[in-house]
Amino acid sequence: MLYGDGYSCLLPELIFFYGTLMSAFDRRQRLGLDDQLAFRGRGHIQAALFDLGLYPAAVPASDATLHGELFEVLAPAPVLDALDAFEGFEALSPDTSLYVRRRVRATFDDGSEAEAWVYFYNAPLGNAPRITSGDYVQYFRPGGRS
Repeated sequence: MLYGDGYSCLLPELIFFYGTLMSAFDRRQRLGLDDQLAFRGRGHIQAALFDLGLYPAAVPASDATLHGELFEVLAPAPVLDALDAFEGFEALSPDTSLYVRRRVRATFDDGSEAEAWVYFYNAPLGNAPRITSGDYVQYFRPGGRS
């Protein structure tokens, strides 16, 4: 990115987690990625959230808010490769991937904004119930499922 003064600035690679890769779950630790990610804050994107049973699915939606966590990716190539494999994303065949990785505008809880990677579900949702709160952690709290 170039600023008006001609200096370039490398912005950090951010990723938005909204499901089992959030801090409330232990999936990131089991993948061995914690030392390659730095928590930067909670935030939200425009997407709808669904319960697939073992994990959630998000799909872009301009009329819905999806809450999650933003992490800086300290080692982008190996981390994104590992996450692509975990999420079933094949860059060379996105149409047949379970999830697709896309850049979105994310808003931190303090109101600041940044571009971040997110994995959107790329298969039929069937009868998956929608998580209307848009918050997967809240959904699992006692009384959170409606």
